[in-house]
Amino acid sequence: MLTDLNTPAIAAIMAAAAAVILLCGLRMTTLADRIADRTGLGEALIGGVLLGAATSLSGAVVSLTSALNGHASLAFANGIGGIAAQTAFLAIADLVYRRANLEHAAAELANVFQCGLLIVLLAIPFLASTTPEVTLFAIHPLSFAIPAIYVAGIVATRRVREFPMWQPISTDETRLDTPEDEDDARKSPVGLIVTFAVLVVFLAGAGWTIARCGVALSDRLGLSETLVGALMTAVITSLPELVTTLAAVRRGALQLAVGGIIGGNSFDTLFLTISDAGYREGSIYHAVGKTDFFWNAVGLVMTGVLLLGLLLRQKEGTARIGFESLLLFLIFGAAIGLQALWG
Repeated sequence: MLTDLNTPAIAAIMAAAAAVILLCGLRMTTLADRIADRTGLGEALIGGVLLGAATSLSGAVVSLTSALNGHASLAFANGIGGIAAQTAFLAIADLVYRRANLEHAAAELANVFQCGLLIVLLAIPFLASTTPEVTLFAIHPLSFAIPAIYVAGIVATRRVREFPMWQPISTDETRLDTPEDEDDARKSPVGLIVTFAVLVVFLAGAGWTIARCGVALSDRLGLSETLVGALMTAVITSLPELVTTLAAVRRGALQLAVGGIIGGNSFDTLFLTISDAGYREGSIYHAVGKTDFFWNAVGLVMTGVLLLGLLLRQKEGTARIGFESLLLFLIFGAAIGLQALWG
């Protein structure tokens, strides 16, 4: 039992789980890139759906476990805080990619569409909180809408990629999504998918461990669940997104890097449905406080900034990154500062 361990021991277990997440995430990037080539679905779609969902699984386990134990704020803040953290990771990737602004080089209409989808999904919690606390099986009706919109958005994303009505202008810094090895692209992706699935299981186990450690540290140190969820468990379970994004940039799979973050964020909104289902005392949107919705608003604003950056496609700006990356750093840093003041 974690309650029988001292604080350093709990922190060590959490660090070990984080290491598992990092190692699995690094390997999964290579697998996702090869799966994109072999299936012909493209880096943006595979990054947004397969890689984004898989790397977010540990966070989903944290939210569900927290909700089942009655920790509404921890469950809510973990998912929403993860969206803000992961969007900031994209700005870090922009710093790493020195040739040009990452959002300029990774021009892909599917990523732009996914950003719009994410904004719609992030608006639903605000809508739910302003409606009467009516539930079905202790779940708010709008929680059922989130996965429906997500699935419809994924189907539409594939259509956008296959039959685009808009095309980004190619420049000398645009990196196209083309298979790295034509012979490899003709091979079956089954073996890669099986290996990918095994790594997903390890991620889920690590996520469950981090959830238990997060609750234990919150109780032991007297920290608010929102602080632990938004700035501890959310960041730790978001590490796969950081690792996979940086690894994808180093491989030159730029659409995979951007799509993995945006798609992972869209998948993270499903944490709200999972959390609402796990929280048995009623609607989770009415059980959390203003501080929790603060991180929802931060994620919404950061996604809007990212969408504007994808549309403007600034080639380079301050420190050879786009204006959107600079704003993402500032917004996330200011949010952390405010959360630290609130405790």
